[in-house]
Amino acid sequence: MSSSRHAPYAPPDPPPSGANGGRELLTAEEVAHLLGMGVDWVWAQTRAGRIPSITLGRYRRYRRQAIDQWLQELEAQPNRARRSGAR
Repeated sequence: MSSSRHAPYAPPDPPPSGANGGRELLTAEEVAHLLGMGVDWVWAQTRAGRIPSITLGRYRRYRRQAIDQWLQELEAQPNRARRSGAR
């Protein structure tokens, strides 16, 4: 019997925009993959109100079009100094 190494689990790639059979709502896992970030980061940004999301009962979903627009808005902003927590 040969020992084989298995690749670590990676969630499937989300379909490209428009190619997902009309499914426009993404899960946090799909958004994390799309952004190249961790799921915990997506949830933290969602709770802080920084990522646009939709609440469906006890579930959160993300509209692909809103995520794309949010990214464009972030890109258009001049680089800002890191927030220090002072108000």
